[in-house]
Amino acid sequence: MIMKIVMMAIFFIAGSAHASIESWNMPPGVTEMSHAIYGLHMTVFWICVGIGCVVFTLMLWAIIFHRKSLGHNAVPFHESLVLEIIWTTVPIIILIAMAWPATQILIKIEDTRDSDLTIKIVGYQWFWGYEYPEYHVSYFSNLSDSDDQVKNKAPKDELYLKRVDQPLVVPVGKKIRLLTTAADVQHSFWVPDLGFKKDAIPGFINESWTKIDKPGVYYGRCAELCGYKHAYMPIELHAVSQEDFDAFIKKQQEQH
Repeated sequence: MIMKIVMMAIFFIAGSAHASIESWNMPPGVTEMSHAIYGLHMTVFWICVGIGCVVFTLMLWAIIFHRKSLGHNAVPFHESLVLEIIWTTVPIIILIAMAWPATQILIKIEDTRDSDLTIKIVGYQWFWGYEYPEYHVSYFSNLSDSDDQVKNKAPKDELYLKRVDQPLVVPVGKKIRLLTTAADVQHSFWVPDLGFKKDAIPGFINESWTKIDKPGVYYGRCAELCGYKHAYMPIELHAVSQEDFDAFIKKQQEQH
């Protein structure tokens, strides 16, 4: 009986630890670039783990098996051509192995050519404006939580400070060019599942792109302190099929 309890406790702790560790890592996201960035992140992570294992293994080996209490004495020497070549060449190879894929990803992140759709994103104090130039559609997106919730006079759920009255709607499987700017102070457009954060700066237009491969609702927020209501300008993004996107555009055109 005791053994069963111990085994159940081990499985519970292991499962909880796995879930907790997963939450510590960056999300893999739902876009082509977020997957590439996540893959690069994990590659660099395991390279660092490997380096750490080698370094600490050598340190522990030296501490345990070559300590003074066992009669070992340090050998004085001032140079070693072989060691110098090794500790110069190996880091160069490691850096090149990390820099090459990172450079390819950085170049691809900035390539907004051949886009299927352009959306202009404008940050305001304290809401977002979205514009679809090809369709002559534009609207504002505001926090939809009630004042009572903000003032702690009403219950809050897990979507508190995430919901908006009019979300950003995009089609899945399409390359979408995003033009980000601001009308007053600096903001920052950030949806973690898209794999990037882009500053919205008054007088400047920053370009980025995304291609979402999974339908769903994704949440983000302004990631640049922009005033006392900075926490009240969330981003709610709906990735939908092309048919649903066409219906959304038609509805917006009829309303405006």
